[in-house]
Amino acid sequence: MKFTYQNATQIFFGQGQISKISDAIDSQSKVLFLYGGGSIKKNGVYEQTKQALTNHQWLEFSGVEANPTKETLDKAIDVCKQENIDFILAVGGGSVIDGAKYVAAGALYDGDAWDILIGKYTPETALPIGAILTIPATGSESNGNSVITKSETQQKMAFAAQCVLPVFAVMDPDVMKTLPEKQLANGVVDAFVHVCEQYITKNAGAMVQDGYSETLLRTLKSLGDSFNERDDAWRANLMLAANQALNGFIGSGVEQDWSTHMIGHELTALWHVDHARSLAIVQPSLLRNQIEHKRAKLEQMGRNVFALEQSDDLAESTIDAIEAFYNSLNVATQLTEHGDDKQGAIDAVVSRLEGLNYVSLSENGTVTPVEVRQILTNAVA
Repeated sequence: MKFTYQNATQIFFGQGQISKISDAIDSQSKVLFLYGGGSIKKNGVYEQTKQALTNHQWLEFSGVEANPTKETLDKAIDVCKQENIDFILAVGGGSVIDGAKYVAAGALYDGDAWDILIGKYTPETALPIGAILTIPATGSESNGNSVITKSETQQKMAFAAQCVLPVFAVMDPDVMKTLPEKQLANGVVDAFVHVCEQYITKNAGAMVQDGYSETLLRTLKSLGDSFNERDDAWRANLMLAANQALNGFIGSGVEQDWSTHMIGHELTALWHVDHARSLAIVQPSLLRNQIEHKRAKLEQMGRNVFALEQSDDLAESTIDAIEAFYNSLNVATQLTEHGDDKQGAIDAVVSRLEGLNYVSLSENGTVTPVEVRQILTNAVA
């Protein structure tokens, strides 16, 4: 319980808030409007953003992928340098915002921006970023984290830096009305796992962080249970819960375990599994593998999130409840995208993790290549 916490992102939350960017971005700034595909042109966000930028000089850059790639983002970095961009406006989900962070840091670096991901360069300055969130899931709109894929080598890697924390984030739940059900289900699961990675670890006596985590988990469970009765309040609560799940606070002063993410990233890199679904595939098997290290927190979660009765197998029942929750959202908990070669798939993931020196994952360092093999044996169909 010793930490420093700072989150300076200004949140504009609620309907009609996109117009606020007119004043949030200095009118003298030259803006790069960064987005993904054409969805923002169908749901009205593109036109609202253009209207809000009427008094600004701006350029647009589209085509940021669902798993943003170095290859695409390097082109955006070139635009920033050639056009003397002052501000990056990321309009989209977590992938676009993650990509904006890579671009913002890379635009002020003379070398290959991939150096940030491999630890060769640690950014301390970046172009300022604003975000208009369209898909709630990752919390990227108010944290300094980013995950980028290098297509050439199928590497999916992460970095974190305070300098890429967005200056502001617009969170208008109305933009979710046109999202496919699959993306909404992904958002619920993604946020749920984000909380778990900061909560199902060691008991640090952090009553506020634990209580806040449990509130978020109960909220997300309730949203999942009422998935077919979605309304304005449902959308607003998902957008806010996903934001709070990974804005840095609930992980402050407590042990964290991002093993599920590290393994899941490889499923996405190799077989293009949706990020949230890669987490749902890995997490139940990982928790069963690490149950003796996590038994106390799993039992606490069972009581306080799923309202389970105390029993000798409460931790096991809690994992079953987590898995059933994902399945209730039609999110699979076994990998099928790998084809027929189960052993080859397991070998590929283990090899890639070893290549990244991810050989002692978890808060205890107990998820070694041996454990990863065991986890994947149960997680791969």
